[in-house]
Amino acid sequence: MSLRNRTVLVTGGASGIGRAVARAFAAQGAAILITDISPAGAAAAAEMDGLFLQADLASMEATRTLGQRALDRTGGIDILVNNAGLQHIDPVEDFPDEQWTRMLQIMLGAPFQLTKLLVPGMKERGWGRILNIASIHGLVASPFKSAYISAKHGLMGLTKTTALELGPYGITVNAICPGYTNTPLVRDQIEAQAHTLDIPASQVVREVMLEPAAIKRLVEPDEVAQAALYLASDGARTITGSSFVLDGGWTAR
Repeated sequence: MSLRNRTVLVTGGASGIGRAVARAFAAQGAAILITDISPAGAAAAAEMDGLFLQADLASMEATRTLGQRALDRTGGIDILVNNAGLQHIDPVEDFPDEQWTRMLQIMLGAPFQLTKLLVPGMKERGWGRILNIASIHGLVASPFKSAYISAKHGLMGLTKTTALELGPYGITVNAICPGYTNTPLVRDQIEAQAHTLDIPASQVVREVMLEPAAIKRLVEPDEVAQAALYLASDGARTITGSSFVLDGGWTAR
């Protein structure tokens, strides 16, 4: 597979899944543009001979500015990977309004705004790939994660709608839905639960986080990256509006 002459924008690319996806695309010859709120994205981009644009996707205006800057710097984005995200856990009655608004903007508003801005160029070129990094929480729910679950379910709806609209133009839109993945965000959750429950971290993974799954191990970021590569390939050109699930059998129940 070669992605030479393709330009990829990855949001939340400083670490975790985003960085793994960007690295995988770079290895296939793509030009990489990483955006992240963290300045650590600059080092990640440099590692791949790519570009870095720092932006806070919690701001609608900053997101629009980012999209325009990306077009100005590259001339056009062929593959958009909407990956940026965060987590907050609280009962619904205690969930902070400002955190709800922030999370929905980052994980649903920003993907919509970037898609809206970048699609015209993809249509002109007759080719494009939009990959929304959702979650199995785009398909099922867990308690105390109302904003995250709502955003990811909304992202699934955006994926399906845009897939129907854009298919005639050679543009596919798919969602990748991993289970708990071995990222800094998840490792922090594991350590917090181990402390709260007074059990080893390995027990948290097997018996708490992955209790519904058949395969009791975390998904690795590189596995998500390989799924992204496949969905961007010509071999997947008739796959659109799909949910590509990597969950160890969680949703088989």
